Amino acid sequence: MKPKIRFLEESLIEEIISEAYAILCELGIEIHNEEILKMLADHGADIRLDNMRATFTEDIINQALTSAPSSFKLYDVFGQEAVDLSDGPVNFTPGSAAINLLDDSRAEIRKPDTADYIRFSRLMNHMENIASTSTAFIPADVEAKISDSYRLYLSLKYCTKPVVTGAFTIDAFEVMKDLQVAVRGSAEDLALKPLTVFSCCPTSPLKWSDVTSQNLVDCANFKIPVEYIAMPLAGFMAPVTLVGTLVQHTAETLSGLVISQLTNPGTPVLYGGSPAIFDMRYETTPMGAVETMMIDCAYNEIGKYLDLPTQAYIGLSDAKLLDAQAGLETGLGIFLATMSGISQVSGPGMLDFESCFSLEKLVLDNQIISMSSRLMKGIEPKDDFPIVPRMEELLRDKHLLISSHTMQYLDLEHLMPSEVIDRANRMRYREEGSRTLGQRARQQIEEFLRTEQENTIPDEVSQELTALMKKEAKQHGMDKLPDLH
Repeated sequence: MKPKIRFLEESLIEEIISEAYAILCELGIEIHNEEILKMLADHGADIRLDNMRATFTEDIINQALTSAPSSFKLYDVFGQEAVDLSDGPVNFTPGSAAINLLDDSRAEIRKPDTADYIRFSRLMNHMENIASTSTAFIPADVEAKISDSYRLYLSLKYCTKPVVTGAFTIDAFEVMKDLQVAVRGSAEDLALKPLTVFSCCPTSPLKWSDVTSQNLVDCANFKIPVEYIAMPLAGFMAPVTLVGTLVQHTAETLSGLVISQLTNPGTPVLYGGSPAIFDMRYETTPMGAVETMMIDCAYNEIGKYLDLPTQAYIGLSDAKLLDAQAGLETGLGIFLATMSGISQVSGPGMLDFESCFSLEKLVLDNQIISMSSRLMKGIEPKDDFPIVPRMEELLRDKHLLISSHTMQYLDLEHLMPSEVIDRANRMRYREEGSRTLGQRARQQIEEFLRTEQENTIPDEVSQELTALMKKEAKQHGMDKLPDLH
């Protein structure tokens, strides 16, 4: 039996969805994009251009739910299947768009640069439990207007995995699409084998900006998958109750689904988000709060009820260092997410309210995920019955260390984490230098990077990526890109 966790009765899920319909069909939603409002009007929505508001009909929402695929897959830079986003597996990807990098050896944060990003991308090739990479943090040594496309460019050059990304401007989409087409060979092949997921964020409460709504349309036109990242803040920009926040989250997410599916039916999507409670004492949005994680797991149940693959920002921490709080919040989140069956979990490596990335934490989180995966395999008999012969063997030999039963099932039954997890006795711990968690993680990072197999995408593709990026940089005043080490 595999462990599962649930927070909502089916009747409550249906009531939450019904209330979300009422919001969209009675109050409507702001969409600061005139062309999208006109498109919605063509499908029967009541729109007002004076306040940029659209009021939906139930038919529009139902139409969007009917046309949205219940699953899809992502493919790596070589076109091999890498991520199955269906009702089955739980997949992980690093958190995204941090502005700081933790220098764990000095317990300080700093602005990351291109060299940091390349190290991260190369390291991601070794994170066997994290199926896709992300545009995890923002290098500060390039012009801000190209930071979105530049992160995707480096990811495609130095990591083979699919990429979770996004754009903070409308203009950035075009070159980010072109980079993907360069890898796949054509827009048609990109639609058949998606390489990225774009995060698209409504603004709570009940609003889509010109940029994010246009991102939805642009992605839909090329069948590029999107994840809706609604961020209602319980007690601040959403009702203080978890159920009330879930209703608002549902309405904001369904509004994005309507825009995507009416633009291009069948566009692959993730029913996602990054909601949180609001800690009024510190005016912060704790991602490590247990209530935040409960909201994540609960809206995952709503998404699954609507027959959609899901996503959540969970398994990250608000701690400032790689400390006990980081382990507590990350471990709790990852295990809750795994037992809830969230299709795509965004979070590994992230600290400090999604603003700081840590390579050491990424390596630790990779191990926590392996433990959660072992947990999900559950407990089942493996030649355990009848047990008397095995006990006779134990009593006769005084141990089962070299028993054939042990040899056959050891690797299946016992997870052996990497040396990042300290399982040595104290004598051996001292003999090996009494290393801290951060020191063990840094040693593993350096070992991985020394054995790195370079990305083997064809040279002509790599050159085309660089040519596209240089052209984009020049348009924004950069005559030269940073050296790639």
